[in-house]
Amino acid sequence: MFIFILQLRYMIEGHPEVYMFAVYSILIWALWLLKMFLSAKYRPYTGEFTGTTSVVVPVLDEPVELFRDVLRRMVAQNPGEIIVVINGAENPVLEGVCEEFAPLVRWVHTPIPGKRNAVMIGTELSTGDITVLVDSDTVWTENTLSELVRPFAEPQVGGVTTRQRILEPERSWITRWADWLENSRALYSMPAQSVLGQIGCLPGRTIAFRRSIMMTVMDRFMTERFMGVFLEVSDDRTLTNLTLKEGYRTVYQHTSLVFTDAPLQLKKLYKQQLRWARGSQYNTLRMLPWMLGHAPVLSIFFIMDIILPFLLAGVIAGWVYRAATGEGYNFYEGILTEYGAQGGVLMVLGLMLVSSVLSMAIRQIRHLSEKPSDFFRLPAFIIVSTLFLMPIRLIGFFRMGHASGWGTRAGAYAGGASNDDVMNSLSPADDPGTDILTGAWSPHATAVLEASPRRAATVAPRSAPRRRLNPKAAWPYAIGLSIFALEAFFIVSF
Repeated sequence: MFIFILQLRYMIEGHPEVYMFAVYSILIWALWLLKMFLSAKYRPYTGEFTGTTSVVVPVLDEPVELFRDVLRRMVAQNPGEIIVVINGAENPVLEGVCEEFAPLVRWVHTPIPGKRNAVMIGTELSTGDITVLVDSDTVWTENTLSELVRPFAEPQVGGVTTRQRILEPERSWITRWADWLENSRALYSMPAQSVLGQIGCLPGRTIAFRRSIMMTVMDRFMTERFMGVFLEVSDDRTLTNLTLKEGYRTVYQHTSLVFTDAPLQLKKLYKQQLRWARGSQYNTLRMLPWMLGHAPVLSIFFIMDIILPFLLAGVIAGWVYRAATGEGYNFYEGILTEYGAQGGVLMVLGLMLVSSVLSMAIRQIRHLSEKPSDFFRLPAFIIVSTLFLMPIRLIGFFRMGHASGWGTRAGAYAGGASNDDVMNSLSPADDPGTDILTGAWSPHATAVLEASPRRAATVAPRSAPRRRLNPKAAWPYAIGLSIFALEAFFIVSF
């Protein structure tokens, strides 16, 4: 904020220079003001929905007590049915937990690891008007379901998501930081987009769709590609996109609260955030033509999500370049002259720290009003959010066209091993000519499940095809490197 004010004053005085950091700061504040303006109009839905519900829970592996608690809380809220789809290796322990809650809970098994395939199976087996998709580590609170379905009283609403927080956020700095991010999104982005009826991504911890929509879009959900690949990741964003394209509203219900887990290890956090970055930007570019024509405000949110990390990288590169070459106007010269080299540097650093904290505090005022003690953690929050997330967003952009599996998920709650190797071997993105997910789950298998709903027939997955090079994966690299080249030209020239 301190250097932004100095640069802004310098430009207003008529100097020809345009500073990248000033542009970055203006965009940050403009985006925040837009979210503030829209979210101030948000109100939760209060209508009464009288239809039926089916809950679908894809699960690969979870700690037994956590999974039992997840099911217990769901059963207590009396949905029409709960269908657990165990994917990957057979898991007699989780099967036994499901049996404890029979007949309301029924389980099926598919040897194909992958959430999309599990969502497809569960949706096909479901019978309710509303299909609720729930991650297997997500814990419902009182009235989660009854509040979640209220928006469906309006026929034009096609998808709804909950408010989401992190389980036991005090466990570590990672869980505390993740909870802060979740709460910020729940207080700004989600209500702002919900006011428009165009939430760009209904987060998948607990989301609800009209079953009729899901059945209509299921083939596209399982097969649509972009840049030559089908990404297993970002299933929630894909379903949200397809629902919007069908002409329905996607909204947020603040009164429906769930708790979910966060990784406890930095490596797992990195993989989770990279998965989200790849899936988000992949779907933004895939959805961009539709958004520009039907949801221009939503396109602003998601375009900025791509542009800002590149712009921040240019800002940092510019600082390094000017520090190394001594070029450019020295905004700190007056302070350094007044207080001397050592005192001036300390003064500049102090002003930068204070102004940055105050700037972030203003933009986080809603969160801080709920949790005032986090004000003293603002410097750490700023550093982690900037230096950790910015490189991940850039890596995610460059790797959008790469085939890969889920990246995390298995054993996340307990810090267990990931399932990368299995997922990579079975991802349909490996071979542009083979749709493993749709090909392996035949209509005959679905018929078997319907005849014996608590136990699935074993359907052998096809052997993994040989991975082929995807020439379209070069597109993000070409775009990203071009942006960096333009920034380098700007830094050197101006």
